[in-house]
Amino acid sequence: MKRTILTLAIISSLAACVSAPTGPTIAIMPREGKPFEVFQQEDQQCREFAANAVKDTSNAALKEGATSAVIGAALGAAAGAVIQGGSSQNIGTGAGVGLLGGAAMGAMNSSGKQNQAQVQYNIAYQQCMYSKGNQVPSYPSQGGSPRYGPPSSGFKPIQ
Repeated sequence: MKRTILTLAIISSLAACVSAPTGPTIAIMPREGKPFEVFQQEDQQCREFAANAVKDTSNAALKEGATSAVIGAALGAAAGAVIQGGSSQNIGTGAGVGLLGGAAMGAMNSSGKQNQAQVQYNIAYQQCMYSKGNQVPSYPSQGGSPRYGPPSSGFKPIQ
């Protein structure tokens, strides 16, 4: 019983290590002349848009970490029983080793999915903020709007 509780506690703590993106990892600047309050509202809208865009990828990362740990524990318990003739002590040891191995594999796999989720989040966030006329790295500002005036791209034409 104690081993079951310990195993569940370890799986829960390992699954908690994987998390969905909590925000962008890129810097976006408001266009010159745009009120900061408007920029803050747009930022919040775009964060929500980006979070919805990566929901499935984030959920897959969480499931992969927990599933790999459970499968590793089961395979480790089976291997412990087979190798040492079914001794309950060896089953527990095998399960523990399998849990750690499965958790490590799950952490590596879910880490890749977590990185993919962050990249997708950043792209969705950039697209949203760019569509609202903000300055996005690597992209010149888009055309101005009547409300905020012409954009300031920082580029000067060659003469």
